[in-house]
Amino acid sequence: AQLLEYVAIIASMYRDVPFHNFDHASHVTMSANKLLNRVCTAFVSEEEDFASVAARTFGISADPLAQFVIVFSSLVHDVDHQGVPNAQLVKEHDPLCEKYDNRSVAEKRSIAIAWDILMEDRFVDLQGAIFTNSREMMRFRQLLMNTVLATDIADKERSAAGKIRWQKAFHPSNPDVLDDTNEKQENIRSLKATLVFEQIMQASDVSHTMQHWHTFKKWNKRLYSELSKAYREGRGATDPRENWYGGEIGFFDFYIIPLAKKLRECGVFGSAASEYLDYAVENRRRWEEEGKEIATKMVSDYDALHLRDEVLDEEDSIDLQREEENNDEREDFEQSGLSSIMSYNEQGNQREEDDDEEVSALDSTTYSGRETPLDVSSENGDEIV
Repeated sequence: AQLLEYVAIIASMYRDVPFHNFDHASHVTMSANKLLNRVCTAFVSEEEDFASVAARTFGISADPLAQFVIVFSSLVHDVDHQGVPNAQLVKEHDPLCEKYDNRSVAEKRSIAIAWDILMEDRFVDLQGAIFTNSREMMRFRQLLMNTVLATDIADKERSAAGKIRWQKAFHPSNPDVLDDTNEKQENIRSLKATLVFEQIMQASDVSHTMQHWHTFKKWNKRLYSELSKAYREGRGATDPRENWYGGEIGFFDFYIIPLAKKLRECGVFGSAASEYLDYAVENRRRWEEEGKEIATKMVSDYDALHLRDEVLDEEDSIDLQREEENNDEREDFEQSGLSSIMSYNEQGNQREEDDDEEVSALDSTTYSGRETPLDVSSENGDEIV
Protein backbone atom coordinates (compact mmCIF):
# COMPACT_ATOMS: atom_id res chain seq x y z
CA ALA A 1 0.00 0.00 0.00
CA GLN A 2 2.81 2.42 0.82
CA LEU A 3 4.56 1.70 -2.47
CA LEU A 4 1.36 2.47 -4.38
CA GLU A 5 0.89 5.68 -2.42
CA TYR A 6 4.48 6.70 -3.08
CA VAL A 7 4.14 6.11 -6.82
CA ALA A 8 0.88 8.09 -6.86
CA ILE A 9 2.53 11.04 -5.14
CA ILE A 10 5.50 11.00 -7.51
CA ALA A 11 3.14 10.81 -10.49
CA SER A 12 1.22 13.84 -9.26
CA MET A 13 4.42 15.88 -9.03
CA TYR A 14 5.32 15.46 -12.70
CA ARG A 15 4.37 18.58 -14.63
CA ASP A 16 2.00 18.74 -17.57
CA VAL A 17 4.66 19.18 -20.26
CA PRO A 18 4.66 17.43 -23.66
CA PHE A 19 7.71 15.18 -23.17
CA HIS A 20 9.18 15.08 -19.65
CA ASN A 21 5.94 13.97 -18.02
CA PHE A 22 4.83 10.88 -16.14
CA ASP A 23 4.15 9.03 -19.40
CA HIS A 24 7.85 9.43 -20.18
CA ALA A 25 8.79 8.23 -16.69
CA SER A 26 6.60 5.16 -17.16
CA HIS A 27 8.13 4.43 -20.56
CA VAL A 28 11.65 4.75 -19.16
CA THR A 29 10.78 2.50 -16.22
CA MET A 30 9.43 -0.26 -18.47
CA SER A 31 12.45 -0.01 -20.76
CA ALA A 32 14.88 -0.17 -17.85
CA ASN A 33 13.07 -3.13 -16.37
CA LYS A 34 13.34 -4.95 -19.72
CA LEU A 35 17.12 -4.48 -19.83
CA LEU A 36 17.43 -5.39 -16.16
CA ASN A 37 15.52 -8.63 -16.72
CA ARG A 38 17.93 -9.54 -19.50
CA VAL A 39 20.81 -9.13 -17.06
CA CYS A 40 19.17 -11.15 -14.29
CA THR A 41 18.20 -14.04 -16.57
CA ALA A 42 21.35 -14.16 -18.63
CA PHE A 43 21.84 -17.92 -18.57
CA VAL A 44 23.93 -19.09 -21.50
CA SER A 45 23.23 -22.78 -20.87
CA GLU A 46 21.21 -25.10 -18.67
CA GLU A 47 24.33 -26.08 -16.75
CA GLU A 48 25.09 -22.52 -15.68
CA ASP A 49 24.23 -21.72 -12.05
CA PHE A 50 23.38 -18.45 -10.30
CA ALA A 51 26.93 -17.95 -9.06
CA SER A 52 28.42 -18.06 -12.53
CA VAL A 53 25.73 -15.70 -13.83
CA ALA A 54 26.45 -13.28 -10.97
CA ALA A 55 30.15 -13.34 -11.79
CA ARG A 56 29.49 -12.73 -15.48
CA THR A 57 27.05 -9.87 -14.77
CA PHE A 58 29.44 -8.14 -12.35
CA GLY A 59 27.27 -9.11 -9.38
CA ILE A 60 24.17 -7.32 -10.62
CA SER A 61 22.04 -10.44 -10.97
CA ALA A 62 22.65 -11.21 -7.28
CA ASP A 63 22.10 -7.66 -5.99
CA PRO A 64 18.36 -6.98 -5.38
CA LEU A 65 19.03 -3.55 -3.87
CA ALA A 66 20.86 -2.38 -6.98
CA GLN A 67 18.15 -3.84 -9.20
CA PHE A 68 15.46 -1.91 -7.33
CA VAL A 69 17.50 1.29 -7.61
CA ILE A 70 17.30 1.05 -11.41
CA VAL A 71 13.51 0.83 -11.40
CA PHE A 72 13.16 3.48 -8.67
CA SER A 73 15.51 5.89 -10.47
CA SER A 74 13.62 5.46 -13.73
CA LEU A 75 10.37 6.36 -12.00
CA VAL A 76 11.63 9.55 -10.36
CA HIS A 77 14.38 10.76 -12.69
CA ASP A 78 12.41 13.68 -14.22
CA VAL A 79 9.92 14.54 -11.47
CA ASP A 80 9.07 18.29 -11.45
CA HIS A 81 10.86 18.79 -14.79
CA GLN A 82 9.93 22.23 -16.17
CA GLY A 83 10.16 21.28 -19.83
CA VAL A 84 13.37 23.23 -20.42
CA PRO A 85 17.03 22.13 -20.35
CA ASN A 86 19.40 22.88 -17.49
CA ALA A 87 21.19 25.54 -19.54
CA GLN A 88 17.95 27.52 -19.71
CA LEU A 89 17.44 27.28 -15.94
CA VAL A 90 20.95 28.62 -15.43
CA LYS A 91 20.31 31.43 -17.93
CA GLU A 92 17.12 32.40 -16.10
CA HIS A 93 18.92 32.36 -12.72
CA ASP A 94 16.40 29.90 -11.36
CA PRO A 95 16.72 29.72 -7.55
CA LEU A 96 17.50 26.01 -7.87
CA CYS A 97 20.69 26.80 -9.80
CA GLU A 98 22.36 28.45 -6.84
CA LYS A 99 21.31 25.57 -4.61
CA TYR A 100 22.78 22.98 -6.99
CA ASP A 101 25.87 24.88 -8.19
CA ASN A 102 24.54 25.33 -11.74
CA ARG A 103 25.13 21.65 -12.58
CA SER A 104 22.51 18.99 -13.32
CA VAL A 105 19.92 21.25 -11.74
CA ALA A 106 16.81 19.37 -12.90
CA GLU A 107 18.27 15.96 -12.05
CA LYS A 108 19.34 17.01 -8.55
CA ARG A 109 15.94 18.54 -7.98
CA SER A 110 14.28 15.23 -8.92
CA ILE A 111 16.59 13.28 -6.61
CA ALA A 112 15.86 15.63 -3.71
CA ILE A 113 12.10 15.40 -4.15
CA ALA A 114 12.12 11.62 -4.47
CA TRP A 115 14.38 11.15 -1.45
CA ASP A 116 12.61 13.63 0.83
CA ILE A 117 9.22 12.02 0.16
CA LEU A 118 10.61 8.51 0.62
CA MET A 119 12.04 9.44 4.03
CA GLU A 120 8.72 10.74 5.38
CA ASP A 121 7.32 8.87 8.40
CA ARG A 122 4.31 7.60 6.47
CA PHE A 123 6.66 5.48 4.33
CA VAL A 124 8.59 3.83 7.14
CA ASP A 125 7.45 0.34 6.07
CA LEU A 126 8.54 1.01 2.50
CA GLN A 127 11.92 2.19 3.76
CA GLY A 128 12.30 -1.02 5.73
CA ALA A 129 11.53 -3.10 2.64
CA ILE A 130 14.22 -1.29 0.60
CA PHE A 131 17.04 -1.01 3.14
CA THR A 132 17.41 -2.61 6.55
CA ASN A 133 20.24 -0.54 8.00
CA SER A 134 22.08 2.76 7.57
CA ARG A 135 24.76 1.19 5.40
CA GLU A 136 22.21 -0.08 2.90
CA MET A 137 20.40 3.25 3.03
CA MET A 138 23.57 5.18 2.16
CA ARG A 139 24.35 2.75 -0.65
CA PHE A 140 20.83 3.08 -2.02
CA ARG A 141 21.08 6.87 -1.99
CA GLN A 142 24.48 6.85 -3.70
CA LEU A 143 23.29 4.51 -6.44
CA LEU A 144 20.19 6.66 -6.89
CA MET A 145 22.33 9.75 -7.38
CA ASN A 146 24.69 8.00 -9.79
CA THR A 147 21.96 6.60 -12.01
CA VAL A 148 19.79 9.74 -12.18
CA LEU A 149 22.75 12.07 -12.75
CA ALA A 150 23.85 9.81 -15.59
CA THR A 151 20.83 11.03 -17.57
CA ASP A 152 22.30 14.54 -17.78
CA ILE A 153 24.12 13.92 -21.03
CA ALA A 154 24.64 17.65 -21.58
CA ASP A 155 27.14 17.81 -18.70
CA LYS A 156 30.41 17.74 -20.65
CA GLU A 157 32.58 17.26 -17.59
CA ARG A 158 30.61 14.24 -16.41
CA SER A 159 30.53 12.80 -19.93
CA ALA A 160 34.30 13.12 -20.27
CA ALA A 161 34.83 11.43 -16.92
CA GLY A 162 32.43 8.68 -17.94
CA LYS A 163 34.46 7.93 -21.07
CA ILE A 164 37.61 7.58 -19.00
CA ARG A 165 35.89 5.25 -16.55
CA TRP A 166 34.49 3.20 -19.42
CA GLN A 167 37.92 2.76 -20.95
CA LYS A 168 39.41 1.81 -17.59
CA ALA A 169 36.74 -0.82 -16.96
CA PHE A 170 36.38 -2.40 -20.39
CA HIS A 171 39.68 -1.49 -22.09
CA PRO A 172 42.23 -1.30 -19.25
CA SER A 173 45.15 -1.97 -21.55
CA ASN A 174 44.69 1.31 -23.41
CA PRO A 175 47.73 3.41 -22.41
CA ASP A 176 46.04 6.70 -23.34
CA VAL A 177 43.50 6.50 -20.54
CA LEU A 178 45.56 5.17 -17.63
CA ASP A 179 45.24 7.24 -14.46
CA ASP A 180 48.09 8.50 -12.32
CA THR A 181 50.22 5.52 -11.34
CA ASN A 182 50.03 6.65 -7.70
CA GLU A 183 46.26 6.39 -7.68
CA LYS A 184 44.83 3.33 -6.00
CA GLN A 185 43.33 0.98 -8.55
CA GLU A 186 39.58 0.75 -8.36
CA ASN A 187 37.71 -2.45 -8.10
CA ILE A 188 37.09 -3.21 -11.78
CA ARG A 189 34.15 -5.47 -11.09
CA SER A 190 32.38 -2.83 -9.05
CA LEU A 191 33.20 -0.17 -11.64
CA LYS A 192 31.77 -2.30 -14.41
CA ALA A 193 28.56 -2.83 -12.43
CA THR A 194 28.22 0.93 -11.87
CA LEU A 195 28.75 1.61 -15.56
CA VAL A 196 26.16 -0.98 -16.51
CA PHE A 197 23.65 0.78 -14.23
CA GLU A 198 24.41 4.06 -15.96
CA GLN A 199 24.10 2.50 -19.41
CA ILE A 200 20.71 1.08 -18.51
CA MET A 201 19.49 4.51 -17.39
CA GLN A 202 20.92 6.38 -20.35
CA ALA A 203 19.58 3.89 -22.88
CA SER A 204 16.15 3.76 -21.21
CA ASP A 205 15.91 7.55 -21.08
CA VAL A 206 16.13 7.66 -24.90
CA SER A 207 14.80 4.15 -25.52
CA HIS A 208 12.27 5.45 -28.05
CA THR A 209 15.16 5.93 -30.47
CA MET A 210 16.04 2.22 -30.15
CA GLN A 211 12.53 0.81 -30.43
CA HIS A 212 9.90 0.49 -33.13
CA TRP A 213 9.72 3.27 -35.76
CA HIS A 214 6.23 4.32 -34.66
CA THR A 215 7.39 4.59 -31.05
CA PHE A 216 10.28 6.75 -32.15
CA LYS A 217 8.02 9.08 -34.15
CA LYS A 218 5.58 9.43 -31.26
CA TRP A 219 8.17 10.57 -28.75
CA ASN A 220 10.10 12.58 -31.31
CA LYS A 221 6.98 14.64 -31.93
CA ARG A 222 6.44 15.14 -28.20
CA LEU A 223 10.00 16.33 -27.71
CA TYR A 224 9.63 18.78 -30.59
CA SER A 225 6.39 20.09 -29.07
CA GLU A 226 8.06 20.63 -25.71
CA LEU A 227 11.05 22.48 -27.13
CA SER A 228 8.82 24.56 -29.44
CA LYS A 229 6.57 25.50 -26.55
CA ALA A 230 9.57 26.56 -24.50
CA TYR A 231 10.98 28.63 -27.37
CA ARG A 232 7.68 30.43 -28.02
CA GLU A 233 7.47 31.26 -24.34
CA GLY A 234 10.95 32.79 -24.41
CA ARG A 235 12.54 29.87 -22.60
CA GLY A 236 14.59 28.37 -25.40
CA ALA A 237 17.95 29.37 -26.86
CA THR A 238 17.25 28.08 -30.37
CA ASP A 239 14.19 27.63 -32.55
CA PRO A 240 13.73 23.87 -33.09
CA ARG A 241 12.09 24.55 -36.45
CA GLU A 242 15.41 25.55 -37.93
CA ASN A 243 17.25 22.21 -37.95
CA TRP A 244 15.11 19.48 -36.42
CA TYR A 245 15.83 17.06 -39.25
CA GLY A 246 19.60 17.48 -39.21
CA GLY A 247 19.76 17.62 -35.45
CA GLU A 248 18.16 14.19 -35.13
CA ILE A 249 20.66 12.65 -37.53
CA GLY A 250 23.50 14.08 -35.49
CA PHE A 251 21.91 12.75 -32.31
CA PHE A 252 21.78 9.25 -33.80
CA ASP A 253 25.37 9.40 -35.08
CA PHE A 254 27.08 10.89 -32.05
CA TYR A 255 25.03 9.58 -29.14
CA ILE A 256 22.35 6.96 -29.82
CA ILE A 257 24.29 4.49 -31.98
CA PRO A 258 27.48 4.70 -29.86
CA LEU A 259 25.31 4.14 -26.77
CA ALA A 260 23.67 1.09 -28.33
CA LYS A 261 27.12 -0.29 -29.17
CA LYS A 262 28.13 0.11 -25.52
CA LEU A 263 25.15 -1.98 -24.47
CA ARG A 264 26.49 -4.77 -26.64
CA GLU A 265 30.02 -4.21 -25.44
CA CYS A 266 28.96 -4.69 -21.81
CA GLY A 267 28.22 -8.30 -22.59
CA VAL A 268 25.42 -8.67 -20.02
CA PHE A 269 22.25 -7.90 -22.01
CA GLY A 270 22.18 -10.89 -24.31
CA SER A 271 20.19 -10.45 -27.51
CA ALA A 272 18.60 -7.20 -26.22
CA ALA A 273 21.82 -5.32 -26.95
CA SER A 274 21.77 -6.31 -30.62
CA GLU A 275 18.06 -5.57 -30.76
CA TYR A 276 18.59 -2.03 -29.50
CA LEU A 277 21.45 -1.42 -31.92
CA ASP A 278 19.49 -2.79 -34.88
CA TYR A 279 16.52 -0.55 -34.12
CA ALA A 280 18.78 2.49 -33.68
CA VAL A 281 20.45 1.93 -37.04
CA GLU A 282 17.12 1.27 -38.77
CA ASN A 283 15.44 4.35 -37.24
CA ARG A 284 18.39 6.46 -38.28
CA ARG A 285 18.09 5.13 -41.84
CA ARG A 286 14.36 5.79 -42.01
CA TRP A 287 14.74 9.24 -40.53
CA GLU A 288 17.32 10.10 -43.15
CA GLU A 289 14.87 9.01 -45.85
CA GLU A 290 11.60 10.25 -44.38
CA GLY A 291 12.68 12.71 -41.73
CA LYS A 292 12.57 15.86 -43.85
CA GLU A 293 8.96 15.30 -44.78
CA ILE A 294 8.05 14.32 -41.24
CA ALA A 295 9.83 17.33 -39.76
CA THR A 296 8.22 19.71 -42.25
CA LYS A 297 4.74 18.40 -41.46
CA MET A 298 5.46 18.46 -37.74
CA VAL A 299 6.55 22.10 -37.91
CA SER A 300 3.53 23.01 -40.05
CA ASP A 301 1.08 21.22 -37.76
CA TYR A 302 2.53 22.77 -34.64
CA ASP A 303 2.56 26.26 -36.17
CA ALA A 304 -1.08 25.84 -37.22
CA LEU A 305 -1.98 24.64 -33.75
CA HIS A 306 -0.17 27.55 -32.19
CA LEU A 307 -1.90 29.99 -34.56
CA ARG A 308 -5.26 28.48 -33.67
CA ASP A 309 -4.47 28.85 -29.99
CA GLU A 310 -3.54 32.48 -30.58
CA VAL A 311 -6.85 33.07 -32.39
CA LEU A 312 -8.76 31.34 -29.59
CA ASP A 313 -6.90 33.37 -27.00
CA GLU A 314 -7.71 36.54 -28.92
CA GLU A 315 -11.36 35.54 -29.20
CA ASP A 316 -11.43 34.74 -25.50
CA SER A 317 -9.89 38.13 -24.81
CA ILE A 318 -12.50 39.85 -26.98
CA ASP A 319 -15.31 37.90 -25.30
CA LEU A 320 -13.92 38.83 -21.92
CA GLN A 321 -13.70 42.47 -22.94
CA ARG A 322 -17.28 42.40 -24.22
CA GLU A 323 -18.44 40.74 -21.04
CA GLU A 324 -16.73 43.41 -18.98
CA GLU A 325 -18.30 46.13 -21.15
CA ASN A 326 -21.74 44.50 -20.77
CA ASN A 327 -21.21 44.31 -17.03
CA ASP A 328 -20.27 47.99 -16.99
CA GLU A 329 -23.35 48.88 -19.04
CA ARG A 330 -25.49 46.74 -16.77
CA GLU A 331 -24.08 48.46 -13.71
CA ASP A 332 -24.64 51.87 -15.32
CA PHE A 333 -28.21 50.89 -16.20
CA GLU A 334 -28.88 49.59 -12.74
CA GLN A 335 -27.37 52.69 -11.21
CA SER A 336 -29.40 54.88 -13.56
CA GLY A 337 -32.59 52.97 -12.71
CA LEU A 338 -31.87 53.28 -9.01
CA SER A 339 -31.33 57.01 -9.41
CA SER A 340 -34.63 57.32 -11.28
CA ILE A 341 -36.46 55.39 -8.59
CA MET A 342 -34.91 57.56 -5.89
CA SER A 343 -35.80 60.69 -7.83
CA TYR A 344 -39.36 59.46 -8.32
CA ASN A 345 -39.68 58.66 -4.62
CA GLU A 346 -38.35 62.09 -3.70
CA GLN A 347 -40.89 63.71 -6.06
CA GLY A 348 -43.69 61.58 -4.56
CA ASN A 349 -42.70 62.58 -1.05
CA GLN A 350 -42.67 66.24 -2.07
CA ARG A 351 -46.16 65.92 -3.56
CA GLU A 352 -47.43 64.33 -0.34
CA GLU A 353 -45.96 67.20 1.65
CA ASP A 354 -47.62 69.73 -0.70
CA ASP A 355 -50.96 67.92 -0.36
CA ASP A 356 -50.70 68.06 3.43
CA GLU A 357 -50.06 71.79 3.29
CA GLU A 358 -53.10 72.27 1.04
CA VAL A 359 -55.34 70.33 3.41
CA SER A 360 -54.09 72.41 6.36
CA ALA A 361 -54.83 75.63 4.50
CA LEU A 362 -58.31 74.42 3.61
CA ASP A 363 -59.07 73.61 7.24
CA SER A 364 -58.15 77.13 8.34
CA THR A 365 -60.35 78.92 5.73
CA THR A 366 -63.49 76.79 5.73
CA TYR A 367 -65.34 79.19 8.05
CA SER A 368 -63.90 82.44 6.92
CA GLY A 369 -66.34 85.33 7.46
CA ARG A 370 -67.93 83.41 10.21
CA GLU A 371 -66.18 83.30 13.55
CA THR A 372 -66.49 80.44 15.97
CA PRO A 373 -67.82 80.90 19.48
CA LEU A 374 -64.35 80.16 20.76
CA ASP A 375 -62.84 82.88 18.79
CA VAL A 376 -65.44 85.36 19.92
CA SER A 377 -65.17 84.41 23.56
CA SER A 378 -61.42 84.60 23.39
CA GLU A 379 -61.44 88.00 21.89
CA ASN A 380 -63.83 89.26 24.55
CA GLY A 381 -61.69 87.77 27.27
CA ASP A 382 -64.59 85.73 28.63
CA GLU A 383 -63.94 82.36 30.10
CA ILE A 384 -65.67 79.36 28.78
CA VAL A 385 -67.70 77.62 31.40
